[in-house]
Parts: sequence; C-alpha cells; structure tokens
Amino acid sequence: MRPLVRSADNPILTTMDIPPMPPDIRDPSSVFNPGAVRWGDRYMLMLRVQTRGRRTRLVMAESGNGREFTVWREPVHIPGLDSVGETVHHVYDPRLTALDDGFVVMFAADTESGCRLGTARTRDFRTFELLGLGEHPDIRNGVVFPARFGGSYLRLDRPNRSLEPGEPPSGDAICVSESPDLVNWEPRGEVMRGRPRYWDERIGAGPPPVRTRHGWLLVYHGIATHFGSVNIYQAGVALLDLEDPLRVVGRSRDNVLEPRKMYELVGQVPNVVFPSGMIVDDVDDEGFATDESKLRLYYGAADSTVCLATGTVGGLLSAVDRA
Repeated sequence: MRPLVRSADNPILTTMDIPPMPPDIRDPSSVFNPGAVRWGDRYMLMLRVQTRGRRTRLVMAESGNGREFTVWREPVHIPGLDSVGETVHHVYDPRLTALDDGFVVMFAADTESGCRLGTARTRDFRTFELLGLGEHPDIRNGVVFPARFGGSYLRLDRPNRSLEPGEPPSGDAICVSESPDLVNWEPRGEVMRGRPRYWDERIGAGPPPVRTRHGWLLVYHGIATHFGSVNIYQAGVALLDLEDPLRVVGRSRDNVLEPRKMYELVGQVPNVVFPSGMIVDDVDDEGFATDESKLRLYYGAADSTVCLATGTVGGLLSAVDRA
C-alpha cells in the first residue's frame, strides 16, 4: 500500500485556471509549488505563478473541498518589498504556517546578493505585513514550525553552497534556525544531510512539519543528481524529536512520491515532484495529528502545474525507518 495516492483530478491547477491580472499576468507559462493551509472551513493555496517573461508573482486560491480551487483575481501584494535596500527580482515557493492567531508566510526572494528568505504575516490573505528578509546571503526552503519552543520560533532551512564547479549553488543539508521575533534568525545546527548515490543526494524541507505523538512529521524533497542527464525531484519523510527537532528520530529509506505520471515527467523542468503544502484535517484535543488523520499533500509537477496526493499521517509514518 503506497503512503500517498495521486488525485484522479490531477493536475488540479494549470495555467488555464489563472485569470488575467494585467499588467503583470496575462498569459502565464506555469503555476506550481504552492503553500497550503486551512483557514476556517476553507482550503487556501498560495501559488507561484510565472509569466512568459519568467517573472514570478504569488496568487491566492481557495476551495471548500481541497480539490477544486477558485483563483483570486489579484496577485498578493506585500508592502515594503521594494524598499528593503536591494532589488528583489523574484518572490516564489511560499510556505504557509498557522501560528499566533494568524498565518506566517516564508518565501524565497532572489536578490543581487543571492536567495534570501523573506517572512510576512497575514490574517486574511489580502493584507500582508512584511517582517523582513533574513541576513543570510544565500538560503532557500525555509519553513516555520507551527509552534513556539520556549518562547522562540524555529524554522527549517537549507543554506546554499557551491557543490560542483561551474554549477549554481545548491544545498545538501536541512538546518534549524531560531528567532525571538520572526525577523532575526540564528542558526542552531544541522538536522540531516543528503545521501550520496541515492534518491535524496540534495534535500530541502517541504511543508511545515506536522505534530504527532511520535514526533514532528516532515515531508521533504530529495534530488537524485547521479543520472547525469537530468535531476530527479522526489518526496520523502522524516520524523524529528518533539522537544529537540535537531534530533532525527527516523527517516524514510525510499521516496514516498516520485515522478511517474506524464504531468510530472514532462514540463518546464522535467522529472519533478516538489512537495510544498500539506493540510491535515483532524487533530486530537491536544493538537496532535493521529495516525488516522487524513492529509492532503500539494505539490508542483514539472515546475508547470499544481497537483494533489492524499493519504493519512499513519501511512506516512509507516514509511519512516526509526533510528
């Protein structure tokens, strides 16, 4: 039994679902890598929409069933991004976390000094407050935990570094950073590294971790680079200690989702399954997801469309090899 089952409706969002939003969005090239969160009785996605000029905008979509989405008719506007001290060329790959009676948005921002991690806050997905861009000169795949740890906020991130001569910087380690205010972040340490020669040679955090009684359940992406002609993006799971997320309790030996369908194999970037949003429907009275809790995993396929896979928390936990 596979831990995740693709929706029969995949892809659930394509460029045909994106209404014109002149002057920025008229005939987009792709929509992918959404952040996801539950807001009351609504399922919310924050989409990465790319124009023919390869410019990116964030756009909201909502649904009553988590499968059929209506895309809002104006892009997300985060005031202050044009006055952070350097040019922000692209804002993309948002992760959404329900926290402090609102929602935290962490996003990648391409600047002249490298990829920065920006943080914003919202209560209604129409008005946003920019908290700032982090000071790290090149970092990606930032996601905030949906709980505080001794009054502090924690996030998972992936510092970039030069891994191969002549290649753009990438990352092969997921790390934890800590902040008192969601603005100033200090590295705390490394959580786990990629595994050379296997499916997850390079890695990065996916959606916000889910709190279970077994630990924090993390879905992450892994990249197999050793095929030479193309990188293959897949999804796997890890289990982190509840009190100390730097400690890995277990990790999946194999991926739980890999490119197999034509919409995952062919597109703007082929062979990509990129998990970026996950919604768990049910938690117990103390806020823990149970083994029976149903989940919806939203992912970008071939950097071209948005897709959905469903399963249970217990199904993903069954894929974890305990340390």
